[in-house]
Amino acid sequence: MKLKKIPCNFSICKVTDYPASLLNLEYCFIGKTDEENSLVCPTSQVPASVLERDDGWAAFRIEGVLDFSLIGILAGISSLLAENQIGIFVVSTFHTDYILVKKKHAEKAEQVLTDAGYEFLES
Repeated sequence: MKLKKIPCNFSICKVTDYPASLLNLEYCFIGKTDEENSLVCPTSQVPASVLERDDGWAAFRIEGVLDFSLIGILAGISSLLAENQIGIFVVSTFHTDYILVKKKHAEKAEQVLTDAGYEFLES
């Protein structure tokens, strides 16, 4: 399986609202529930409406279109990283998944996954 590093520092935020300008960003993940408004975006683009934020995340994307019938892709990646004490934050789109790890663990995460047979593509 191929993974692609995303050349950007990310922040995971809790926000009061979502400025329309976020929709023009290359990477913007919005989550809304009855309890909170969440946002994952480039650190340089965190909006003023932020209530809480956690900076210092690196991301990689599972390359290709993942069919909904595929099972265990995230479980395999998350298990390998968990075994190596690397926490993750995952965002899914219609076609694929993005795995975020703290920047200080990104190099180790890449090595663990490479050793397990995953291939990393440069951006």
